[in-house]
Amino acid sequence: MLRLYDTRSRQVEAIVPEGSRGLRMYTCGPTVYRYSHVGNLRSYLLSDLIRRVSERNGLRVAVCQNITDVGHLVDDAEIDSSGEDKILAQARKEERSALEIARFYEDAFRADTGALNMRPPEYTPRAAETIDLMIELIAKLIEKGHAYAVPDGSVFFDATSFPTYGEISGNRLDQLKPGHRIEGVDARKRFHADWALWKHADREMTWDTPWGRGFPGWHLECSAMSLRFLGEHIDVHTGGIDLRFPHHEDERAQSNSAAGHDVVRHWVHGEHLLFDGRKMAKSTGNVVLLSDVTDAGLDPLAVRLALLEHRYRQQMNLTWETLRAADRTLRRWRTRVAEWAEAPSRPMSADHVARAQAALDDDLDTPLALRIIRELERDESQPPGARLEAFLHLDQMLALDLSREIGRAPAAASLPGGAAELLQERARAREASDWATADRLRDELAALGVKVADTPEGQVATREG
Repeated sequence: MLRLYDTRSRQVEAIVPEGSRGLRMYTCGPTVYRYSHVGNLRSYLLSDLIRRVSERNGLRVAVCQNITDVGHLVDDAEIDSSGEDKILAQARKEERSALEIARFYEDAFRADTGALNMRPPEYTPRAAETIDLMIELIAKLIEKGHAYAVPDGSVFFDATSFPTYGEISGNRLDQLKPGHRIEGVDARKRFHADWALWKHADREMTWDTPWGRGFPGWHLECSAMSLRFLGEHIDVHTGGIDLRFPHHEDERAQSNSAAGHDVVRHWVHGEHLLFDGRKMAKSTGNVVLLSDVTDAGLDPLAVRLALLEHRYRQQMNLTWETLRAADRTLRRWRTRVAEWAEAPSRPMSADHVARAQAALDDDLDTPLALRIIRELERDESQPPGARLEAFLHLDQMLALDLSREIGRAPAAASLPGGAAELLQERARAREASDWATADRLRDELAALGVKVADTPEGQVATREG
């Protein structure tokens, strides 16, 4: 069964109890005020891989991924942030309504994840449409003594009421200091590390509550939605490494205080993505969108393959050359799968498949799984039909659309004897940028009566005469 690195326990653990038939997973979704860059998308690839590998292990998977369309402020890195709502700020900048902004970028996010073959979650609640759940949760936390209202209508979580705060990130309450962006300590708080569950405001995107008009705190939203749609026992909670603190620490405190026990069994985080050696972030101006990749003539799934070349919890440096290499590999594999599909089917290579599956089960060791697939590609002792079945089986987890060219390639039977092997050898030479060998093989194919044309999708062979 799948084992993952638990950020809280600092070790690799099985993510569901032995004998379990289901997996319940919550993934922190996007704040829909701008396009997601490929660094953002890496976090969502993590949850998609967990789903796909778990399903191959026979588990029924239920995923909840929220849509943050209110409450996420421009400086939410502080334990109790202040500032303007990101969506309202973007709405003002684009001269559109907050709703228009939210729905436009939500649709763009779904298009990007679809292009990367990420399966849609079972539940995708929007924050602005689940305010009632948040109000109910706040009332419950006040009743249990974990939260308190202040005269202006704001409500704060009492951090000192949750003694295990900091187990995910290591940031213990007695070590926390007031945020550097806030002048002094908020006089409304009982303790400087308390954070707002509800913030008093009189502006667009606010709601009436028993405490006053305002909007929810970002951290509260995930607690309310995960408890409502997945219940009080969640197997895995995923997100980017930057969400460990304060977001996930606050969320854990809220959810556990409401339920009276640990709600999330395992916290799993993906590492940052660099591009050309720098962190990918809007603040640094170092942002690559999926549309930038496709505009460069690359398959969007080249991004997925490039990201799979590194383990999810390793910091990764992506480059344009890395993406171009992934695109070439993707096209070569699809060509080979299409060629193998013309051969008689054979039982897949059990050894290669078992080793690749074991690599994926071992904390999603995707680099090792890809090395095994490359080994199988080169293993001429395996019949073409056996390699076809193995590639298609593993592609159910990798989701690279390796069967896309089946039926589009010329049938091997329509080519002269030996031509298919020369085409495969030439494809490998082009992959290695061995142009002299590629030209020599083109001449050999021409001598057999086979014309080869190189296209952006790879080489295309036709029989002359």
